[in-house]
Amino acid sequence: MLKRQHRSLTTLELDPRGPEPAPLVIMLHGYGSNEKDLIQLAPDLPATCRYVSPRAPVMLDMEMFGWFPIEFTPTGITVDYAAAALALDRFIAFTGELIETFSPAGGKVFLMGFSQGAVMSYLTAFTRPDLLHGVIALSGQLPESSMPEGGGPEGLRALPFLVMHGIYDDVLPIEKGRASEHWLKDRVDDISYHEYPVAHQISGEGVAAIRSWIEKRTTAKS
Repeated sequence: MLKRQHRSLTTLELDPRGPEPAPLVIMLHGYGSNEKDLIQLAPDLPATCRYVSPRAPVMLDMEMFGWFPIEFTPTGITVDYAAAALALDRFIAFTGELIETFSPAGGKVFLMGFSQGAVMSYLTAFTRPDLLHGVIALSGQLPESSMPEGGGPEGLRALPFLVMHGIYDDVLPIEKGRASEHWLKDRVDDISYHEYPVAHQISGEGVAAIRSWIEKRTTAKS
């Protein structure tokens, strides 16, 4: 793993084993975690890709970061929507920075987000689908206050999505994953959805499914 400081965010990265340029997978951790989290999965994913795990910009505590502030209340999670919009702008700029730096093979850029990182992945896809070749949303939820109207922006329908959720998730209940699948299946042509008997986490079966999904889309010619 390599630690790098880009212009906007600190990252941990795993460079590809094989020809360069390589497809790029950006890994967005959840609320209260950091860049050391999802990058641990990279050695079990296709070695032909470059994996970049950025540290979210909002420091919550020692080694704990978030993409935007949220609050846990008795009635559910509340979101600072203005801060979320600023976080999205910053992340889109960061994605452009990575594309400029690494020139991914075939322009292929994939977002893989867990929990709040999945929300950020959805927000990016619904705003700039032209930057991406696929989204992996793990144990997340749709950004309900920022959903695109109608069929969404041009290019969204052609964007592949892989959505996974734990049946026993006690942070974001399984209904959040099912609602994501329900909304996406009417608006995108390529949606894969999986449920696993786990809590707010990624199962070993899930990692294998992610590997197969990435392999299929990085070896395709378009």
